Amino acid sequence: MQPIQQRRRIGEGALHLILFLCGSVSILTTLGIVAVLIFETIEFFREVPLVSFLFDTQWTPLFADKHFGIWPLIAGTALTSMIAIGVAVPIGLLSAIYLSEYASSGVRRSIKPTLEVLAGVPTVVYGYFALLFVTPLLQRFIPGMSGFNALSAGIVMGIMIIPMISSLSEDAMYAVPNSLREAAYALGASKLQVSLRVVVPAAFSGIAASFLLGVSRAVGETMIVAIAAGQLPQLTANPLVPVETMTAYIVQVSLGDTPTGTLEYRTIFAVGMMLFLSTLGLNLFSQWLRERYREQYQ
Repeated sequence: MQPIQQRRRIGEGALHLILFLCGSVSILTTLGIVAVLIFETIEFFREVPLVSFLFDTQWTPLFADKHFGIWPLIAGTALTSMIAIGVAVPIGLLSAIYLSEYASSGVRRSIKPTLEVLAGVPTVVYGYFALLFVTPLLQRFIPGMSGFNALSAGIVMGIMIIPMISSLSEDAMYAVPNSLREAAYALGASKLQVSLRVVVPAAFSGIAASFLLGVSRAVGETMIVAIAAGQLPQLTANPLVPVETMTAYIVQVSLGDTPTGTLEYRTIFAVGMMLFLSTLGLNLFSQWLRERYREQYQ
């Protein structure tokens, strides 16, 4: 009996080690990425003053007259992300309310996986959809729109984010206890009043977290903006003209035309650090908001 127990302990120890190593892969990968970003960013700021990076309004590191102001890239990223959130939040929230409060269980089981199929479409397909379909369609109504613009990229990016916001919000609302709904119905509330005044406020933490995760996803999106938004870094709030986002610039420099180790090459790490800090801040704020306003039900 003892040899069997010993072999079992050895097997459990080996399994524990394997699981520990698998869990450590993601941590070590993250640490490696952060270490590379920090090292290359420090090398970049040895040649470029931090003041120029933060306060200059031009971004032309690949031109003879070099400027390293990050704000045009931040403006392009913020513009496309705001358009995407403006599309995704109302559609995603309304679809989540329908699935949680109005749809039958059979309809919910069929519609929700269908909606989530959108999340599996490759982003490069979304990018060419924005460039070859959405932009020509919008140009029929807005003749002055450029072929590359922030509007079509933002709209399609919002369509891509809808499944994330809808699924996470619906899960949060579905977790609200039925006792709250029944109490509201007992007081004479209609179904719409129960949905908007009881269920949505009770699931606020999960809904808000889904919105912030959607923003983070929009900020970090690459292929859609690289294909449809253009590669013209300019400090503008006009969605009808070409813009360049932080991710699109990283793609532009990473194509292989810029020699490795040069100042121009190191700009992608400085931009990548800014992008990393932005998404990290959004994710941390999302987690704090979820914990701060989470409702505990018995």
